Amino acid sequence: MPAPHRNLGTTRIRRTLCAALLVAALLLAGCSGGDGSGGEKRSRSDTTCDGRIEGTERITVWFHTGRSGELATLRGQVREFNRIQKQVRVELVALPPAPSYTELVLSAAASGDLPDLLDFDGPNLYSYAWSGKLKPIDSCVPRKVLDDLLPSVRRQGTYAGRLWGIGTFDSGLGLYIRPSVLKEAGVRIPRGVDDAWTAGELTGILRTLREEGYDRPLDLGLHYGADGGEWNTYGFAPALWSAGGDLIDPGFRSADGYLNGPASVRGLTTLQSWVSEGLVDPGKDDKAFVEGRSPLSWMGHWRYAEYTKAHPGDVAIVPLPDFGKGTVTGMGSWQWGITSGATDGDAVWRFLAFLLRPEQVLRMSEANGAVPATNSAVKRSPAYGEGGAERLFLEQLRDGVARPRPRTPAYPAITRAFSRAFAKIVLDGAPVKKTLDQAARAIDKDLAAHDGYPPSGP
Repeated sequence: MPAPHRNLGTTRIRRTLCAALLVAALLLAGCSGGDGSGGEKRSRSDTTCDGRIEGTERITVWFHTGRSGELATLRGQVREFNRIQKQVRVELVALPPAPSYTELVLSAAASGDLPDLLDFDGPNLYSYAWSGKLKPIDSCVPRKVLDDLLPSVRRQGTYAGRLWGIGTFDSGLGLYIRPSVLKEAGVRIPRGVDDAWTAGELTGILRTLREEGYDRPLDLGLHYGADGGEWNTYGFAPALWSAGGDLIDPGFRSADGYLNGPASVRGLTTLQSWVSEGLVDPGKDDKAFVEGRSPLSWMGHWRYAEYTKAHPGDVAIVPLPDFGKGTVTGMGSWQWGITSGATDGDAVWRFLAFLLRPEQVLRMSEANGAVPATNSAVKRSPAYGEGGAERLFLEQLRDGVARPRPRTPAYPAITRAFSRAFAKIVLDGAPVKKTLDQAARAIDKDLAAHDGYPPSGP
C-alpha cells in the first residue's frame, strides 16, 4: 500500500508562513541552507514514475494566485479531473503571488512541507532541481507527450540533461503597434523577424511619432519593474542578447565580461537614451497604449485582449528591434514540477497528463492568452494557429528567435542583480557601465559562495 499522504491543513500553512522569516534570513546571508528538500537528499537517478497507482491517492497541488482567469480555470480543471476518475483525488491550494509565493516555497522546502505538485516561474526550476526540491520526471512523460510539446517548453524544463518541469503554456514578447498611426506617419511596418526594425531605426520612428503629436510614443511597461521585479529580466535581457551581450558566460561560470561587456553596455545605453530623451511613457497608470498615448508597446502576450478591446482592428504585433545581432525575444513561463515530498509520482503525473490534453491546454490558453504548450493544441487555437493574430509569438518560440533566461541554479542571483541594475540605469539614469560592473560582481559573488553550483548539487 502507498504511504499515507500528508494533507495540507491549517497547521501546515502556519508552519510554512512562520518558516518564511528564517528562510529570508538565510537568503540575505547568501547561504544555501543545506539541500533544501526537507528530508534526505534523493539521487538524481531516482525513478519518479513506475506506471502503477495502488488504491486511491490524494495529492496536494500548490498554485500561485495571479490572473483571476488562470485560477478559476485551474479550479474548474481540478473539479473535472476529480469527477471523471476516482483513483487520484486532487486538493488545490492557492497561495499569494510572487515574491511571497517563492518565499513560501522555500520555507516549505526547509521544513519538509512541500506539496506533491508545485507550480513555479520557469527559471526557478534550475535552482529547485539543483537543491533537491524537485524530482526528475523523465520516467513519467511518454514519448508521444514529449514530442507534442513545443521545443521551448521542453528546453525550459530541462536541467543537467533531465526533464524536471513541464508547462501547459509558454509566453510571447514583442512590440504591439497601432498600424493606422504608423501608416499615417509614413513608417514602414515589419512583416516578420527577417525585417525587424533596427534599434537606430526605432529611435528615428519614435522621434517621428513625437513630431506627430505623441509626446511619449513608446511604452516599456516600466511600472512592472520599478521594484526590480522579474519583468526587467524577462523583458529586456533580449536587448542585451540582440546587441551581442549576455547576462552570464555560456558555461555559467562568471558574469564579468558578459553582463558588463561592451555589447551589453551598448544595448542598455540605447534603452536608457530613449527614456532620457523623453520618448518613453513613465508607465504610472499602466494605460499608455490602451488610452492611445503611446502607439508602441514593448509587452507580452497577456495584454493582447485588453489592447485589441481598446483599439478594435488596429493592433498588430511586430518583433522586438535588432540591436546589432538580429532580433531576439524572451520565452518561458510558469511550469509544474513533482516535488521531493511527493509520495506517488504516478498519481501526480495522472493529473499533469490531464492538464496536457489538447482541450485542457486550450482552456488555460484562452483564460490567460498565453501560447499553448503543445502542437496539438496550437492547431486548434484561433489566436496561434495558421493565420492567427498572435502567430508571431509562436513562430518566435519555434524558430529560435526566443531565448530562455540562463538555465543555471544561479538564476535567482542573476535576475536579482540584473533587474536592480536595469531599474537604476533606465529609471534613475545611473551610469551604465559602472552599474553593470556592480551587478556582475554580485553574481560572481553568489557563484563563488556556492562553488559554481556543481552538477552534483549542494
